[in-house]
Parts: sequence; C-alpha cells; structure tokens
Amino acid sequence: MNDPKTRRVLEAAGWHSGRTVDLAAWTAELVADGFPPVHTAARRFLGEYGGLAVHDSGPGVTSARDPFSLDPTRCLGEADRFREWSASAARDIAPIGDLDGGRYWLGIDERAEIYLVETWLASFGRMPRALDHLVLGYMPTDLP
Repeated sequence: MNDPKTRRVLEAAGWHSGRTVDLAAWTAELVADGFPPVHTAARRFLGEYGGLAVHDSGPGVTSARDPFSLDPTRCLGEADRFREWSASAARDIAPIGDLDGGRYWLGIDERAEIYLVETWLASFGRMPRALDHLVLGYMPTDLP
C-alpha cells in the first residue's frame, strides 16, 4: 500500500506491520472444495492481510468504496468460476475474499494482481497499488 489513508483503514481493521496469519485451515478447505493449491503470491498476500474485513463504504475516487473481506473461504463453491477465469486469462487466480457482502469475489494471480471475479473479470492492478485501489474506491479495469 502506498496511500496513508489505506494504511489507516487497514490498521483499523486489525492490520499491523509484520502481521502473519496461519493459512493451513483456509488452504485445506479450499483444496477440499476443488480449488488448486494456493500459489506463492496468494500465500504471501493472505499471510499478511488474510482475515481482515473492511466495512467502509461511500464515495470513492472513481467508484464507490465497498466493504470487503479478505477471507478466501468466502469463495467456497466458486472453484469452477476461478478455474475458468484462470484459463481464460492465462493466469493462476487464487481466491482471497469477497467484495460488497459477497456480491463479487476477489482473487490474486501469481504476479500479485488483484481481480474482481464475477461473470466478468476486472483488475484492481498489482500489489501494492491494488490494495489502495480496493480501499480507496477505484473502479477496476474490465478485462477482455
């Protein structure tokens, strides 16, 4: 993250520098649900930000700020969707949570690019800027 407001919002949600989260239970649930094993970029991201929930909403920079949860098990039942978009985008998109109360899912690829996953795919960009875009309310870019 680059923006001080992003840092404040994440700190209010429980994030702190050096934070680490045990991923074992999440990864076991995901694999049991049909997701492939979580790649390194997803493990790194979830190891620091996993379990955080941001409840902020309201006007953003280019889009509304929507609440989101960084709990990959919020994507259970969507393994087919993630596999299809991964194949279509030629990326390994791993689940990292949901946006707007489960209306959309969030994923991250092996290059640390964060996606909105639905019946379309859109990008918030690569980390660390992607986290700023998600927190501050930037419209993700639709992908073909």
